[in-house]
Amino acid sequence: QVQLVESGGGLVQAGGSLRLSCAASGRTFSNYAMAMGWFRQAPGKEREFVAKINWGGDSRYYADSVKGRFTISRDNARNTVSLQMNSLKPEDTAVYYCAADSSMGMTTPNYWGQGTQVTVSS
Repeated sequence: QVQLVESGGGLVQAGGSLRLSCAASGRTFSNYAMAMGWFRQAPGKEREFVAKINWGGDSRYYADSVKGRFTISRDNARNTVSLQMNSLKPEDTAVYYCAADSSMGMTTPNYWGQGTQVTVSS
């Protein structure tokens, strides 16, 4: 099993920045060199992909809506993944979820965190 715990959400004005972190634990996480990613869900909308990164950290993908503003990174020594969010917009308001999967595709991640709220005021 893998446990994921997010932190770093909060309220920020448009144009501001936030950094989300996700701490992973569990023997499965270390044994299977998992890819990690971030998803978000805004009120009344479906959960959507935001960013993902492979185990080695040399392959990263972003949703078009966040490209150039968000940066995903990971520290395997500390079992953490982070999402640096800059130039935030009101439409970035959502609950952000950390996810882990044995496949970089992450179509349906096996493991999810509980989510952290990000609110961007205009």
